[in-house]
Amino acid sequence: MSHEIKNILITGGAGFIGSKLALSLINKGYSVTVLDCLSEQIHGKNPEANSSLFKSISGKVNFIKGNICNRKEIQKAVEGQDAIVHLAAETGTGQSMYEIEKYANVNISGTALLLDVLVNQKNSVKKFILASSRAVYGEGKYINSKSEIVYPENRNWDEMRQKNFQMTDQHGEILEAVATDEESKLHPTSFYGITKLQQEQMVKLVCSSIGIDFVILRYQNVFGVGQSLLNPYTGILSVFSTQILNGENINVFEDGLPTRDFINVDDTVEATVRSLEMASANNETINIGTGIATTILTVAGLLSQNYQKNTEINISGDFRIGDIRHNFADLSKMKKLLGYEPRKTFAQGIAEFTEWVLNQPVQESNFERSMQELKSKGFLKS
Repeated sequence: MSHEIKNILITGGAGFIGSKLALSLINKGYSVTVLDCLSEQIHGKNPEANSSLFKSISGKVNFIKGNICNRKEIQKAVEGQDAIVHLAAETGTGQSMYEIEKYANVNISGTALLLDVLVNQKNSVKKFILASSRAVYGEGKYINSKSEIVYPENRNWDEMRQKNFQMTDQHGEILEAVATDEESKLHPTSFYGITKLQQEQMVKLVCSSIGIDFVILRYQNVFGVGQSLLNPYTGILSVFSTQILNGENINVFEDGLPTRDFINVDDTVEATVRSLEMASANNETINIGTGIATTILTVAGLLSQNYQKNTEINISGDFRIGDIRHNFADLSKMKKLLGYEPRKTFAQGIAEFTEWVLNQPVQESNFERSMQELKSKGFLKS
């Protein structure tokens, strides 16, 4: 436990990452306050009675049911805190493209309001951890055949309609994805990514100006036991699992070969705790991932195998506006500043996740409804 920091506020602390972080900090002797609105999209209806995420922290934290967009509730939550871990956010790249006002209100205005309270209300906050996202990089870093670094722009819709999904430069040369470091170009391809980048800029500026140490953590794709199986807008493992267990085919977008960097929630929590406790992380921006690129087709196959289901995997060629092709993290700063690298392999994490899912009630698949929403707005192309 850090000697200066005893009381910690986690905004969004009843969510997937936040609830596990809260329990980890409590086990280390910290006093934890959670501010969370218990969003139905994550927790379902009647969350106080039915949400396993909320129930896991209930009675163990000082819980404030409140909204990050409400000044009075933030003022109450910040009182007496030594550190803040800011996780409260609307997440989901696809949904963000048409729920623009909601994402701006929660992610941008909510963060601005939290910082406004820190500037204008007497408080004891010494450290501010922001949960940012790999979405700020957009496509991330690539190299061409001459080993020159290239940051490609968004893919062309007409090319993708013709099933040309690879990243190319302006001359049509296919590019190779390489690990994206923290100094890489920031060019989000989704509105969600824009909101996370604005959060980063606000936190750096305001915390630096009022003498609060900050750490910006750019999470890759976090997964694991406990993630919401209700939310069709985030977490491809949840979406695929629900489809498999409902006896549906899996719809794999593009050619099945987009890649993501999947990090287990336990490793994510450990890295976050270290960023809170270690002075070496102060005022730094750090990637939190595994540095390993895994194809979506691999994910679908591994889940089907672990559930022992003969599920049909349909490589549909569908694509979403705002989706990237590849992104995986350069972990140099995480290893150097936090002295940490992930301990769980993707296969171990998937085995734990599927075993847990099989002990949960089978959820209705809301994936098709979410796809229809995207299609009706013009953000899903078949």
